Amino acid sequence: MAEVIAAFSDSERWFSRFMDRVLERTMRLPSWCVTWPELRHEGDSDYYRARVDRCVSHWTELASKPVEPKKPRPPVECEIPLRDYRGVGGRYVAEVALAQGWELRFSAVSEAVRLQWTAATKVD
Repeated sequence: MAEVIAAFSDSERWFSRFMDRVLERTMRLPSWCVTWPELRHEGDSDYYRARVDRCVSHWTELASKPVEPKKPRPPVECEIPLRDYRGVGGRYVAEVALAQGWELRFSAVSEAVRLQWTAATKVD
């Protein structure tokens, strides 16, 4: 099927983005695995900074939602896989997360950075 799409696509870049999206939605890759877009951005720290910012912002948005009755509680813990921060390091994840109200949890930085939402630990 990929060959058919490649034959009719007018741009190699379009096909590359299409395949990245298909693989992203169909497969769950291990945290240490490097995908084609990540390999293309090897050494580009701005790409990984933006990726960490986007990931932490997503988790912050989910965790800061108010509790609604008869619905699941917002997540209070999350894990940022090595794949997302390997170009900038775990320290950058910690700086971004602490600025957005997260606490660091014990984790192996060579695999992932675990975070806990600070507001969930406060008692009213």
